[in-house]
Amino acid sequence: MLTAFFYCRGVVHYEFLPTSQAVNKGYYLSDLSRLLEAIGRQRPEMWQENSWVLHYDNEPSHSAIIIREFLNKYSTNTVPHAPYSPDMAPCDFLWFTRLKLPLRGRRFESISSIKENSLRTLKGFHINDIMACFDD
Repeated sequence: MLTAFFYCRGVVHYEFLPTSQAVNKGYYLSDLSRLLEAIGRQRPEMWQENSWVLHYDNEPSHSAIIIREFLNKYSTNTVPHAPYSPDMAPCDFLWFTRLKLPLRGRRFESISSIKENSLRTLKGFHINDIMACFDD
């Protein structure tokens, strides 16, 4: 499984979960920690000004108390996700569709080959593609 975070200009953080690792609140907390580090490294002005916003869905591991406390601790701006609202899930339209199309119907010899091809596709997203998912 791949987790990825992006902003209007591209991917800011991604990682592949270890085999059989579930996205539970503990994993998500460590993923968010690495996201904050990535923002601080790659977009220091956004980090310093706290001018970035985290949008995530209502998955139980994303809304656990420990996650909310972590986000509050770092004064993270979040966009509330409307329940059952497809309009608020750009990843459903951009990530899943655009990421799987180039991989569909292909056989890969190894997990590392799947990861390499997935990352190539992910990093190939154009800024216009990313912005379009918010415009619709």
